[in-house]
Amino acid sequence: MTKPAKSRRRFWRYLLRAMLAWFVITELLVLSLRWIPPITSAVMIERWIGARLHGDSRYRTDYHWVPWRAVSPWAPLAMVAGEDQTFPSNWGFDFGEIKDAIDAADHGARLRGASTITQQTAKNLFLWDGRSYVRKGIEAYFTVLLTLNLPKRRILTIYMNIAELGNGVFGVDAASRVNFAKPPSRLTPREAALLAATLPNPHIYHANRPSPYVLRRAAWIERQMRQLGGPSYLPK
Repeated sequence: MTKPAKSRRRFWRYLLRAMLAWFVITELLVLSLRWIPPITSAVMIERWIGARLHGDSRYRTDYHWVPWRAVSPWAPLAMVAGEDQTFPSNWGFDFGEIKDAIDAADHGARLRGASTITQQTAKNLFLWDGRSYVRKGIEAYFTVLLTLNLPKRRILTIYMNIAELGNGVFGVDAASRVNFAKPPSRLTPREAALLAATLPNPHIYHANRPSPYVLRRAAWIERQMRQLGGPSYLPK
């Protein structure tokens, strides 16, 4: 065997080993989330680094994990109603919504997001901000891992705990206390809808000082929660 051929074989052997190591590490990491709450997320780390780089030494991450039973059922329902109504039945991707977004873009509209709650959970946990194809590919990979390894309720529990709901405010527990001075177990349907209505941009929109847009979107989310049948719509 020639020297170039040996080099190619060595390269492919190392590449396969690296891919196998990547799969094993990421699979174990995602599988552990079935029982262990994440201590942080990529978004939390990115926001902290960004604040430090901009000289904001007062920035703090407000994050406290709460289990499903300690949260009003209206909070996860509001997130499902506002962000991903097919969540209980989809397999991590909403292909109908993706097709609609592409069709709208083909007709001149701005390409809108079509991410499911599982995709947003993958992005918030593991990835950086951005729109590159590499990032979307990694997001899809982690979305598949989450879908295959975790029950729907666990994915939703993680999402409502790590979702960014204000400047340095992550998760429904911190957001409930900052915006309404109460624990998440006491959230009303209206308050839950207001929190969910800020999710497009929690740095601009505020649940405790709602803009006309947030009020309109919260009202729409409340109607959707009723039409979905209330908390019984949530995954068991």
